[in-house]
Amino acid sequence: MVVALSGYYGFHNAGDEALLEAIVQELKARGHTPLVLSKNPAETQQLYGVRAVRRTHPLEVWRALGEADLLLSGGGTLLQDKTSSASLWYYLTIIRMARMRGKPVHVFNQSLGPLSPKGERAVRRALKGVQLFMRDRDSLEYARRLGLQAELGADCAMLLNPPPVEREPKMVALVPRAGFDEANRTLAQTAERLRDLGYEVVILAMQPGHDEEALEFFPGFTAELAWDPRRVFYVLAQAAYVVSIRLHGVILAAAAGTPFAGLSYDPKVAGFCRDARAPFQEIPGEADYFVRMVEHNVQPDWGAIEEMKSRASASFDRVLSGPRDHKIASSRN
Repeated sequence: MVVALSGYYGFHNAGDEALLEAIVQELKARGHTPLVLSKNPAETQQLYGVRAVRRTHPLEVWRALGEADLLLSGGGTLLQDKTSSASLWYYLTIIRMARMRGKPVHVFNQSLGPLSPKGERAVRRALKGVQLFMRDRDSLEYARRLGLQAELGADCAMLLNPPPVEREPKMVALVPRAGFDEANRTLAQTAERLRDLGYEVVILAMQPGHDEEALEFFPGFTAELAWDPRRVFYVLAQAAYVVSIRLHGVILAAAAGTPFAGLSYDPKVAGFCRDARAPFQEIPGEADYFVRMVEHNVQPDWGAIEEMKSRASASFDRVLSGPRDHKIASSRN
Protein backbone atom coordinates (compact mmCIF):
# COMPACT_ATOMS: atom_id res chain seq x y z
CA MET A 1 0.00 0.00 0.00
CA VAL A 2 1.25 3.50 -0.85
CA VAL A 3 0.92 5.89 2.10
CA ALA A 4 1.20 9.64 1.48
CA LEU A 5 2.76 11.61 4.35
CA SER A 6 1.99 15.28 4.96
CA GLY A 7 3.98 17.18 7.58
CA TYR A 8 6.69 19.75 8.16
CA TYR A 9 9.22 17.65 6.30
CA GLY A 10 12.36 18.82 4.53
CA PHE A 11 12.84 21.99 6.62
CA HIS A 12 15.85 20.81 8.66
CA ASN A 13 13.91 20.70 11.92
CA ALA A 14 15.26 17.79 13.97
CA GLY A 15 11.95 17.05 15.67
CA ASP A 16 9.96 16.78 12.47
CA GLU A 17 12.71 14.79 10.78
CA ALA A 18 12.67 12.37 13.72
CA LEU A 19 8.93 11.97 13.18
CA LEU A 20 9.46 11.25 9.51
CA GLU A 21 12.20 8.72 10.20
CA ALA A 22 9.98 6.90 12.70
CA ILE A 23 6.94 6.86 10.40
CA VAL A 24 9.00 5.62 7.46
CA GLN A 25 10.54 2.94 9.69
CA GLU A 26 7.13 1.70 10.82
CA LEU A 27 5.57 1.76 7.35
CA LYS A 28 8.45 -0.13 5.75
CA ALA A 29 8.48 -2.69 8.57
CA ARG A 30 4.83 -3.40 7.76
CA GLY A 31 5.49 -3.73 4.03
CA HIS A 32 4.09 -0.38 2.90
CA THR A 33 5.53 2.32 0.63
CA PRO A 34 5.89 5.88 1.99
CA LEU A 35 5.35 8.82 -0.38
CA VAL A 36 6.45 12.06 1.29
CA LEU A 37 5.35 15.63 0.62
CA SER A 38 8.61 17.48 1.30
CA LYS A 39 10.16 20.91 0.93
CA ASN A 40 13.31 19.18 -0.35
CA PRO A 41 12.27 15.97 -2.13
CA ALA A 42 15.74 15.03 -3.37
CA GLU A 43 17.24 15.23 0.11
CA THR A 44 14.29 13.39 1.69
CA GLN A 45 14.60 10.60 -0.87
CA GLN A 46 18.33 10.26 -0.22
CA LEU A 47 18.09 10.32 3.59
CA TYR A 48 15.15 7.97 4.07
CA GLY A 49 15.07 5.83 0.94
CA VAL A 50 11.56 6.93 -0.01
CA ARG A 51 9.80 8.65 -2.87
CA ALA A 52 9.05 12.32 -2.32
CA VAL A 53 7.39 15.21 -4.16
CA ARG A 54 7.41 18.98 -3.74
CA ARG A 55 4.90 19.81 -1.02
CA THR A 56 3.93 23.19 -2.52
CA HIS A 57 3.62 22.06 -6.15
CA PRO A 58 -0.14 21.52 -6.65
CA LEU A 59 0.12 19.18 -9.63
CA GLU A 60 2.77 16.96 -8.01
CA VAL A 61 0.74 16.77 -4.80
CA TRP A 62 -2.48 16.02 -6.73
CA ARG A 63 -0.80 13.19 -8.63
CA ALA A 64 0.81 11.79 -5.48
CA LEU A 65 -2.51 11.75 -3.66
CA GLY A 66 -4.08 10.01 -6.63
CA GLU A 67 -1.44 7.30 -6.50
CA ALA A 68 -1.63 6.87 -2.71
CA ASP A 69 -3.99 4.50 -0.95
CA LEU A 70 -4.36 6.81 2.04
CA LEU A 71 -3.01 10.02 3.58
CA LEU A 72 -1.46 10.38 7.01
CA SER A 73 -1.45 14.04 8.08
CA GLY A 74 1.19 14.30 10.76
CA GLY A 75 2.78 13.94 13.14
CA GLY A 76 3.66 17.25 14.64
CA THR A 77 1.57 20.28 15.48
CA LEU A 78 0.19 21.03 12.05
CA LEU A 79 -3.34 22.10 12.93
CA GLN A 80 -2.73 25.43 14.66
CA ASP A 81 -2.85 29.06 13.62
CA LYS A 82 -0.81 30.62 16.42
CA THR A 83 2.34 30.93 14.30
CA SER A 84 0.62 31.28 10.93
CA SER A 85 -2.89 30.95 9.55
CA ALA A 86 -1.31 30.12 6.18
CA SER A 87 0.21 26.96 7.68
CA LEU A 88 -3.18 25.76 8.94
CA TRP A 89 -4.82 26.42 5.58
CA TYR A 90 -2.03 24.52 3.80
CA TYR A 91 -2.47 21.34 5.84
CA LEU A 92 -6.26 21.50 5.63
CA THR A 93 -5.98 21.95 1.87
CA ILE A 94 -3.88 18.79 1.57
CA ILE A 95 -6.56 16.93 3.53
CA ARG A 96 -9.30 18.31 1.28
CA MET A 97 -7.36 17.32 -1.82
CA ALA A 98 -6.97 13.75 -0.56
CA ARG A 99 -10.70 13.55 0.16
CA MET A 100 -11.49 14.91 -3.29
CA ARG A 101 -9.34 12.07 -4.64
CA GLY A 102 -11.50 9.65 -2.65
CA LYS A 103 -8.69 8.62 -0.30
CA PRO A 104 -9.00 7.80 3.40
CA VAL A 105 -7.40 10.43 5.63
CA HIS A 106 -6.10 10.15 9.19
CA VAL A 107 -4.85 13.03 11.30
CA PHE A 108 -2.00 11.04 12.72
CA ASN A 109 -0.47 11.44 16.17
CA GLN A 110 -0.62 15.21 16.20
CA SER A 111 -1.16 17.84 18.83
CA LEU A 112 -4.09 20.17 18.18
CA GLY A 113 -4.07 23.94 18.54
CA PRO A 114 -3.80 26.65 19.59
CA LEU A 115 -6.62 27.68 17.24
CA SER A 116 -8.47 30.96 16.83
CA PRO A 117 -12.29 30.82 16.61
CA LYS A 118 -11.94 31.07 12.82
CA GLY A 119 -9.39 28.26 12.86
CA GLU A 120 -11.66 26.08 14.98
CA ARG A 121 -14.48 26.49 12.48
CA ALA A 122 -12.18 25.60 9.59
CA VAL A 123 -10.89 22.50 11.37
CA ARG A 124 -14.41 21.34 12.21
CA ARG A 125 -15.48 21.62 8.57
CA ALA A 126 -12.37 20.05 7.06
CA LEU A 127 -12.15 17.14 9.51
CA LYS A 128 -15.79 16.10 9.59
CA GLY A 129 -15.75 12.31 9.25
CA VAL A 130 -11.94 12.08 9.66
CA GLN A 131 -10.43 9.90 12.37
CA LEU A 132 -7.91 11.75 14.53
CA PHE A 133 -5.13 10.25 16.63
CA MET A 134 -3.93 12.79 19.20
CA ARG A 135 -0.49 12.43 20.73
CA ASP A 136 -1.40 13.96 24.11
CA ARG A 137 -4.45 14.02 26.36
CA ASP A 138 -4.86 17.81 26.24
CA SER A 139 -5.22 17.65 22.45
CA LEU A 140 -7.58 14.69 22.73
CA GLU A 141 -9.90 16.64 25.02
CA TYR A 142 -9.72 19.70 22.75
CA ALA A 143 -10.58 17.65 19.67
CA ARG A 144 -13.55 16.10 21.40
CA ARG A 145 -14.77 19.53 22.54
CA LEU A 146 -14.75 20.51 18.87
CA GLY A 147 -16.93 17.50 18.09
CA LEU A 148 -14.22 15.59 16.22
CA GLN A 149 -13.68 11.81 16.15
CA ALA A 150 -10.51 11.43 18.16
CA GLU A 151 -8.62 8.85 20.16
CA LEU A 152 -5.35 8.85 22.05
CA GLY A 153 -2.19 7.88 20.20
CA ALA A 154 1.36 9.04 20.91
CA ASP A 155 4.26 10.78 19.23
CA CYS A 156 5.71 8.53 16.52
CA ALA A 157 9.30 9.43 17.44
CA MET A 158 8.82 7.36 20.58
CA LEU A 159 9.22 4.30 18.34
CA LEU A 160 12.79 5.08 17.27
CA ASN A 161 15.35 2.61 18.59
CA PRO A 162 18.11 4.17 20.71
CA PRO A 163 21.59 4.07 19.17
CA PRO A 164 24.23 1.82 20.75
CA VAL A 165 26.01 4.44 22.84
CA GLU A 166 27.49 4.39 26.33
CA ARG A 167 25.81 6.85 28.67
CA GLU A 168 28.07 9.50 30.21
CA PRO A 169 27.13 9.69 33.92
CA LYS A 170 28.04 13.39 34.35
CA MET A 171 26.81 14.68 30.98
CA VAL A 172 23.74 16.92 30.87
CA ALA A 173 22.23 18.02 27.55
CA LEU A 174 20.34 21.32 27.47
CA VAL A 175 18.11 22.07 24.47
CA PRO A 176 17.33 25.78 23.88
CA ARG A 177 14.95 27.37 21.40
CA ALA A 178 15.32 30.72 19.66
CA GLY A 179 12.69 33.36 20.36
CA PHE A 180 12.31 32.65 24.08
CA ASP A 181 15.00 34.78 25.68
CA GLU A 182 13.89 34.46 29.32
CA ALA A 183 13.69 30.67 29.04
CA ASN A 184 17.12 30.57 27.40
CA ARG A 185 18.50 32.68 30.26
CA THR A 186 17.08 30.14 32.69
CA LEU A 187 18.84 27.36 30.78
CA ALA A 188 22.06 29.39 30.74
CA GLN A 189 21.89 29.84 34.53
CA THR A 190 21.18 26.12 34.86
CA ALA A 191 24.22 25.36 32.70
CA GLU A 192 26.51 27.55 34.80
CA ARG A 193 25.37 26.04 38.09
CA LEU A 194 25.66 22.49 36.80
CA ARG A 195 29.17 23.19 35.53
CA ASP A 196 30.10 24.51 38.97
CA LEU A 197 28.83 21.20 40.40
CA GLY A 198 31.14 19.22 38.12
CA TYR A 199 28.78 18.28 35.30
CA GLU A 200 29.73 18.23 31.63
CA VAL A 201 27.10 20.45 30.03
CA VAL A 202 26.37 20.15 26.30
CA ILE A 203 24.10 22.62 24.50
CA LEU A 204 22.16 20.99 21.66
CA ALA A 205 20.28 23.24 19.23
CA MET A 206 17.91 21.33 16.97
CA GLN A 207 17.00 23.70 14.13
CA PRO A 208 19.81 25.24 12.05
CA GLY A 209 18.75 28.50 10.46
CA HIS A 210 16.61 29.29 13.49
CA ASP A 211 18.38 28.40 16.73
CA GLU A 212 21.76 30.08 16.16
CA GLU A 213 20.70 33.08 18.23
CA ALA A 214 19.77 30.80 21.13
CA LEU A 215 23.37 29.56 21.29
CA GLU A 216 24.52 33.11 22.09
CA PHE A 217 23.20 32.61 25.63
CA PHE A 218 25.82 29.89 26.27
CA PRO A 219 29.33 31.32 25.72
CA GLY A 220 32.07 29.00 26.87
CA PHE A 221 29.95 25.83 26.69
CA THR A 222 30.26 22.94 24.27
CA ALA A 223 27.50 23.52 21.73
CA GLU A 224 26.20 21.66 18.72
CA LEU A 225 23.71 22.69 16.05
CA ALA A 226 22.20 19.61 14.42
CA TRP A 227 19.02 18.76 12.54
CA ASP A 228 19.83 15.16 11.57
CA PRO A 229 17.58 13.11 13.88
CA ARG A 230 20.18 10.35 14.15
CA ARG A 231 22.81 12.76 15.50
CA VAL A 232 20.37 14.45 17.88
CA PHE A 233 19.17 11.09 19.16
CA TYR A 234 22.78 9.98 19.72
CA VAL A 235 23.58 13.01 21.90
CA LEU A 236 20.39 12.67 23.95
CA ALA A 237 21.01 8.94 24.45
CA GLN A 238 24.56 9.66 25.57
CA ALA A 239 23.48 12.18 28.22
CA ALA A 240 22.65 11.25 31.81
CA TYR A 241 19.93 13.94 31.94
CA VAL A 242 18.17 16.27 29.50
CA VAL A 243 16.51 19.64 30.10
CA SER A 244 14.71 20.90 27.02
CA ILE A 245 12.59 23.79 25.82
CA ARG A 246 11.89 21.97 22.56
CA LEU A 247 9.26 19.24 22.53
CA HIS A 248 11.36 16.66 20.72
CA GLY A 249 14.20 17.23 23.13
CA VAL A 250 12.06 15.61 25.83
CA ILE A 251 10.41 13.10 23.48
CA LEU A 252 13.68 11.77 22.08
CA ALA A 253 15.15 11.68 25.58
CA ALA A 254 12.19 9.53 26.63
CA ALA A 255 12.66 7.27 23.61
CA ALA A 256 16.35 6.91 24.51
CA GLY A 257 15.62 6.07 28.14
CA THR A 258 17.26 9.27 29.38
CA PRO A 259 15.54 11.07 32.29
CA PHE A 260 14.41 14.58 31.40
CA ALA A 261 12.68 17.76 32.48
CA GLY A 262 10.77 20.18 30.26
CA LEU A 263 10.76 23.98 30.13
CA SER A 264 7.40 24.49 28.48
CA TYR A 265 6.95 27.31 25.96
CA ASP A 266 3.88 25.65 24.41
CA PRO A 267 1.02 23.48 25.72
CA LYS A 268 2.35 20.50 23.76
CA VAL A 269 5.53 20.41 25.90
CA ALA A 270 3.58 20.55 29.15
CA GLY A 271 1.12 18.00 27.75
CA PHE A 272 3.85 15.48 26.98
CA CYS A 273 5.52 15.94 30.36
CA ARG A 274 2.20 15.52 32.16
CA ASP A 275 1.44 12.35 30.21
CA ALA A 276 4.94 11.04 31.02
CA ARG A 277 4.63 12.22 34.64
CA ALA A 278 7.92 14.02 34.15
CA PRO A 279 9.05 17.24 35.84
CA PHE A 280 8.47 20.51 34.00
CA GLN A 281 7.94 24.22 34.50
CA GLU A 282 6.27 26.82 32.34
CA ILE A 283 8.60 29.45 30.88
CA PRO A 284 10.60 31.32 32.04
CA GLY A 285 11.21 28.71 34.76
CA GLU A 286 13.77 28.71 37.56
CA ALA A 287 17.33 27.44 37.29
CA ASP A 288 17.26 26.15 40.89
CA TYR A 289 14.39 23.82 39.98
CA PHE A 290 16.20 22.23 37.04
CA VAL A 291 19.46 21.89 38.95
CA ARG A 292 17.54 19.98 41.64
CA MET A 293 15.98 17.71 39.02
CA VAL A 294 19.43 16.83 37.68
CA GLU A 295 21.08 16.51 41.10
CA HIS A 296 18.34 14.19 42.38
CA ASN A 297 18.05 12.37 39.04
CA VAL A 298 14.27 12.83 39.04
CA GLN A 299 12.72 10.30 36.68
CA PRO A 300 9.59 10.26 34.55
CA ASP A 301 7.14 7.38 34.86
CA TRP A 302 8.80 4.84 32.58
CA GLY A 303 5.66 2.72 32.65
CA ALA A 304 3.70 5.65 31.22
CA ILE A 305 6.35 6.06 28.52
CA GLU A 306 6.07 2.38 27.57
CA GLU A 307 2.30 2.89 27.30
CA MET A 308 2.95 5.77 24.90
CA LYS A 309 5.15 3.55 22.76
CA SER A 310 2.44 0.89 22.71
CA ARG A 311 -0.20 3.45 21.68
CA ALA A 312 2.04 4.79 18.92
CA SER A 313 2.58 1.29 17.53
CA ALA A 314 -1.11 0.43 17.82
CA SER A 315 -2.07 3.57 15.90
CA PHE A 316 -0.12 2.28 12.89
CA ASP A 317 -1.92 -1.03 13.12
CA ARG A 318 -5.26 0.77 13.24
CA VAL A 319 -4.79 2.96 10.18
CA LEU A 320 -3.01 0.35 8.07
CA SER A 321 -5.24 -2.63 8.73
CA GLY A 322 -8.60 -0.88 8.36
CA PRO A 323 -10.87 -1.58 5.41
CA ARG A 324 -9.99 0.24 2.25
CA ASP A 325 -13.57 0.26 0.97
CA HIS A 326 -14.67 3.28 3.01
CA LYS A 327 -13.12 5.89 0.75
CA ILE A 328 -14.68 9.31 1.04
CA ALA A 329 -15.95 10.50 -2.29
CA SER A 330 -15.90 14.22 -1.60
CA SER A 331 -14.85 16.80 0.95
CA ARG A 332 -18.50 17.86 1.04
CA ASN A 333 -19.44 14.66 2.96
